[in-house]
Amino acid sequence: MNAVNTAGLDDEARAIVVALGLAEHPEGGFYRETYRAAATTPARQGERAASTAIVYLLPRGSISALHRVRSDEVWHHYAGDPLELHVLDEANSTRTVHRLGGDVLAGERPQVVVPAGLWQAAVAVGPRFALCGCTVAPGFDFADFEMPHRDELVGRMPALAAVVRALTR
Repeated sequence: MNAVNTAGLDDEARAIVVALGLAEHPEGGFYRETYRAAATTPARQGERAASTAIVYLLPRGSISALHRVRSDEVWHHYAGDPLELHVLDEANSTRTVHRLGGDVLAGERPQVVVPAGLWQAAVAVGPRFALCGCTVAPGFDFADFEMPHRDELVGRMPALAAVVRALTR
């Protein structure tokens, strides 16, 4: 495995990144693909694995920058602090915020679905990290991943400009 920049992580988050063999993700945080179905399925964007899964760690104070994929994505919370999952619907200029975490009685949810084609970003809200998983069906392919520049997204969603600025780099 290539060296991963774990500067700024607390000891527990650093140990998890190493133990799980995580790499830096382009949107922020650390990940590793853990499953890719051998079965394939036709998708709008071409033949894809039927499903894929990753484990994903988002450190305190970090964001998973606004991006979208062309398949449904199910987020699962495994350990650590909760995170806020922001889902933006470009067609309606709306934002929904889900709190992903283990304290169900406080309104957190252990699982959240982001429908295909909607913009999404995650924000770590606790003092340590959030350890999650993401399952995508049809399976994830970087060819289906979009993470445009902040200015482009502001131009596409001017009513959500402040949110877009906060959730992009």
